[in-house]
This record gives sequence, C-alpha cells and structure tokens, in this order.
Amino acid sequence: MKVLTLNPPFVAKFTRSSRSPAISKGGCVYYPLWLTFTTGVLEQEGHNVKLVDAPAASLSHEEVYEMVGDFRPDLVVLDTVTASFNNDKKVAEDIKKILPETFIAMVGTHVTALPDRSLIEAPAVDAVVRGEQDFIVRDLAKALANGKDLSKVRGLSYRNGEKPQAKYKMNVLENARGSPGIAGTGSKEGNGIKHNLDMPWITGEELDKMKFSSEVYSRHLNIEDYFYPSVLYPEVTIITSRGCYYRCTFCKFPQTITGHEGRTRSVENIVNEFQWITDNLPQVKDIMIEDDTMTQDRKRIMQICDEIKNRHLNVTWTCNARADLDYDVLKNMKQAGCREVCVGFESASQEILNNIRKGTKVEKIRQFAKDTKKAGVLVHGCFMLGNMGETKETIKQTIDFAKELDPDTAQFFPLMLYPGTEAYKWADQHGFLTSTN
Repeated sequence: MKVLTLNPPFVAKFTRSSRSPAISKGGCVYYPLWLTFTTGVLEQEGHNVKLVDAPAASLSHEEVYEMVGDFRPDLVVLDTVTASFNNDKKVAEDIKKILPETFIAMVGTHVTALPDRSLIEAPAVDAVVRGEQDFIVRDLAKALANGKDLSKVRGLSYRNGEKPQAKYKMNVLENARGSPGIAGTGSKEGNGIKHNLDMPWITGEELDKMKFSSEVYSRHLNIEDYFYPSVLYPEVTIITSRGCYYRCTFCKFPQTITGHEGRTRSVENIVNEFQWITDNLPQVKDIMIEDDTMTQDRKRIMQICDEIKNRHLNVTWTCNARADLDYDVLKNMKQAGCREVCVGFESASQEILNNIRKGTKVEKIRQFAKDTKKAGVLVHGCFMLGNMGETKETIKQTIDFAKELDPDTAQFFPLMLYPGTEAYKWADQHGFLTSTN
C-alpha cells in the first residue's frame, strides 16, 4: 500500500510532538517522533511510505495537497494535537475531496483522550488510533490491504456504519484506554462508533527490532529543519524507552499514548544507534534523547555510559533527567559524552511538588544542582507556574529558587491543560476551564 504519514500543515514551525505543542519563542522545532517510528514499522512491512512534516518544512496547505494528489496514498496517517485539531480536521476534509476513497486515520494524544468527540467533530476522518500508534497503524494497513474487517485491529476506534450523534459533554474526558468494556472483555460500541480492544504496550524487545528513528529521518526529512534551543545544532532526537514510572499530573504522554509501564531498548541497541549516527550523519553535533525520563533507571544509564566508553565513541548527547541523580552517575554521564541534562525542577514549593506527584524533594534538587556543576554537566532548567496550590508567594519563591539553582539555560511555562491528564480533570472539576474548544 501507499501510506502517507503526515504532520499536517498548520502554522510554520508549529511543533506537535513536544509535550507542550506550540511555536516557541526560542525557535524550538521537534522531530515528528511518533510518526517517524510508525513510518519505519510500515516500511518494514513492505509498504511504500512517505513521511511529510509540513510545519518544519514550512509547507503550505496547497503544497501539501498537490503532493497528496501526486502520491495518491491509500492510507493517510494524520498527526493531531489539541491546539491544532480544528485545522487538522479541515486538512482531512480537503484530502477527502482530492481522494474520496483514501482512508484517513488520526493519531496522537488528543484523539486518544477524546476518541468519540474526535470522530464526531471530524467527519472526514475514518478512524482514530488510541495510544501507541506504531503497531495499530501497521495492523490497520494490513487489514485495509487485504480487505479485512477492522474489528480485529486493536487500539482502533472507527465508524460502525451508523451516523454518529453529536451528544457529549464538552468538558468530559472520554479516554478509552482502561475503560470497562474496552480494555476489558470486549469492544465498546455505541453512538455510531466502535472502539476495539486496546493494543498491548510495545515491549522493549519489539522496540529493538524497529528501524532507528535517525535512519528514517535521514531518508525522509531535512535534519536542518529541526532545532532545540539549548542543544548544539544540528541535532537529531531519538527515544531509548517508552513509558514513565512517575505520575506527574501535567505530563500528557504517559497519561495518554505511552503509559506508566517502562519499556526500554537494550543497551547494545541504543549505542548501535549512536554509532549509526556517528557513521552516517557526521554533521550532527548533538543527540537529544527525548525519553520521558532517560535516567529513571540508575543501573541502565550507567550501563549505557559504560558501553559508550567501551566502544570509544566520540559522541555528544543531551537527555531529559530528574533532579535526583547522584554525583557518580553524573560523572559517568559526562565521561560518556553527556553535555547537558534537561530537568523539570517545576517549583520551589514542596507542597506543590507533592500536589503534582512530582516525586522530588526541594533539598535533593539543591544537591543535584551542586552535583551537576561539580560533574561539569550543563543544565537546562524547566519551571512551571500555575500548578495546584500556586499563589503569588509560591511563584516568587520559584523565581528566587531558579536564580539560586543557576541553571545554564531555563524555561518558564504556565500549566498547560490537555485532555487525558489529571491536571485537566482537576481544572475541569474546579471550574478553571474557560473553554474546551
């Protein structure tokens, strides 16, 4: 089959695959991480796949539609997020006008959290994918190619032939994952929409068998289109694990598409990708590891560092980290080429850290800041304003705390509410949502 994996046109340089989809004043443009893995899986299945990242390449709607008409895909996999959903459903409508018989599936955090609402509001979309999309899209493409019933494609929500009725509370979450009758004994059907059983989480062994995301980038994308302000340029972004053990109330990926069950690639497989990048993309100056938290397993991060050193790889890398690493780990990371850690400090208030289930202690954060400087590892500090329990006084404490910690670079974000997260539920229950559009 011909498959188009599309990060649809919206506003130039808009990033959908970031934890806070937006246009960054710092110029940050993320790689289309999840579409990239899906593209690789589809290619391994023998499909003719084209990955297009319209915002990163500054492609207009018209340019994308012209490409769609030329390529004529049988299946379009359309990435979407809450902020761009109204635009993305219009893109689906326009593609349907060009190719009425093409099957369109939406993927991402928004449709995972709101599968019914998404299908009702986007009539040109034939199905939405709930959760980790890689194998669900693989099975969907196989079913379409062989003319098989979609009811066996786990993780898929689609129209069952009846006309959906637009009856739903605008502020109620519909997240199918884990709901009785969906993840349980059978599929859920109603309102003209059918929800198949959930797809099991992809295992670490299965992650090892996937194509390197860096390899997929090299064939489909221009790596110079991507930029992370605190990371050396040009860079590539990879993922070494899926899922996060921690329960931060605001973080959308673990609560929607990746889960809290940590699954990791093998140490050998990870370092093999480092080697592949070194050998095949010599212009790359930094590798950004965009795991929810690469360092959540102390033993594993030490093994990765040891393997890099054993192979004598001259590689520079950056990763997301928690503020609970000890000096010995940081020292080993530095020796293995780690230039910087991106750390969610969030708040100076222990009460707020507890409210958002961050799982960190203020005094440990202070020690971590000292240890990073001692180890020579740069720190990009992330701070949040507006979490549960926030006051003007705690905001001032956080600003003063940021100055005290003295990270090399920093970002300050308001709490951003996304369907599917505990933070969204909290805001909804307390009447803080001014809009659900």
